[in-house]
Amino acid sequence: MPKPNKYPRELRERAVRMVAEIGEPGAIRRVGEKLGVNPETVRYWVNNTAVDKGGKRGLASEELDELKALRRENAELRRANEILKAASTFFAKELDRPRPR
Repeated sequence: MPKPNKYPRELRERAVRMVAEIGEPGAIRRVGEKLGVNPETVRYWVNNTAVDKGGKRGLASEELDELKALRRENAELRRANEILKAASTFFAKELDRPRPR
């Protein structure tokens, strides 16, 4: 289950618009201060918006979400495989033991 975003979508969109409107060095820092958001968070939003729109190379938000889900599923499957390997080893040892007559 994806974790809820700390900031509403409207705030993120507004911050990106404000940075684009200002369009000068230091805009990200100033927008972050005005909105009470860490400037690095605003920088991430601006960069991620550019990637989502195709103007910049990288993984879009949907692709990142899918990648996270696939990695989570992969880790779960690896754990399940380890459990199955341990169980098969255990039962193989049980079958190899000599039985008393």
